[in-house]
Amino acid sequence: MNMTNIEIIEYQSTYQPSFERLNKAWLETYFTVEPIDRYVLEQPEEAILKPGGVIMLARYGNEIIGTVALKVVEPGIYEMTKMSVDEAYQGLGAGKKLCAAAIAKAKEIKAKRLLLYTTSVLETAISIYRKQGFVDIPLEPGVYERANVKMEYPL
Repeated sequence: MNMTNIEIIEYQSTYQPSFERLNKAWLETYFTVEPIDRYVLEQPEEAILKPGGVIMLARYGNEIIGTVALKVVEPGIYEMTKMSVDEAYQGLGAGKKLCAAAIAKAKEIKAKRLLLYTTSVLETAISIYRKQGFVDIPLEPGVYERANVKMEYPL
């Protein structure tokens, strides 16, 4: 297994169960699944795609092993969210590929700002974000219960 065999593909509704499973796995490991998570994961077309967002998946062979989404915050401003990689496939570069694909997509759709919220517990993810060019910015309270880090990619 290596990174060159990992393909980034656009979301299709047939992938919804994988999108939900992969994200619930890390949420349940580190946190709890909040009502907003449940809505986004169970109804990604309604929550992310319909308002103008994007979902991309990492595929290894026939297996969906990772996810990332760009959710519209307001016109021109997107939040990179729901980035996950199946535990069995971590360390192969899927997270880096997903993050890079999300940044490229944000540029392609002419986003003015690209934000993300995370938590300091997820050190590997934060390391990926920083290596891809995200920088820490002040976090406003109350957006997500679990978030204690806010980052922005300079577009």
